[in-house]
Amino acid sequence: MDPAGQLFQEPSLYTVKAVFILDNDGQRLLAKYYDDTFPSMKEQKAFEKNVFNKTHKTDSEIAFLEGLTIVYKSSIDLFFYVVGSSHENELMLMAVLTCLFDSLNHMLRKNVEKRSLLDNMDGAFLVVDEIVDGGVILESDPQQVIQNVNFRTISEPAAYGWMTALSLSKVLPRFCNLPKSKLNGPY
Repeated sequence: MDPAGQLFQEPSLYTVKAVFILDNDGQRLLAKYYDDTFPSMKEQKAFEKNVFNKTHKTDSEIAFLEGLTIVYKSSIDLFFYVVGSSHENELMLMAVLTCLFDSLNHMLRKNVEKRSLLDNMDGAFLVVDEIVDGGVILESDPQQVIQNVNFRTISEPAAYGWMTALSLSKVLPRFCNLPKSKLNGPY
């Protein structure tokens, strides 16, 4: 194959190879891999450790490592990474990273730190799933991501919160003929 043929590859929607968030010790908090570049957990964690060691002390926003393009951002005690192939457009990867960070920033009420992320890990995974699916970028607008995540979680009973449970605890006894003492909860 000629060298020019290597430069012009078939266009693909599969632009993201991985999204992961590490703490300030380089430990994985959230990770989604979208192809078999790193098929085992051991290989993924070794890659993440290598990436963290190369990036955690730099002010740059992009790195090229192991034939991959990596864009990243840090905030307090978290490091956010989006990984693509070496031929991938850095601006597209950066748009994914910015959307991820801004969506989490909104979801965590501008408290983007490890404790808040761990307390809201289910929402964080929903955010990632709204942005990237199977390596394909679905959304790059944080407002749309938050709206979609809120729509997906509003139908879950836990999303209604304790105020609704409190209201139900007052109404249910009348309709179910249950004494309030039979209803459990902090009401």
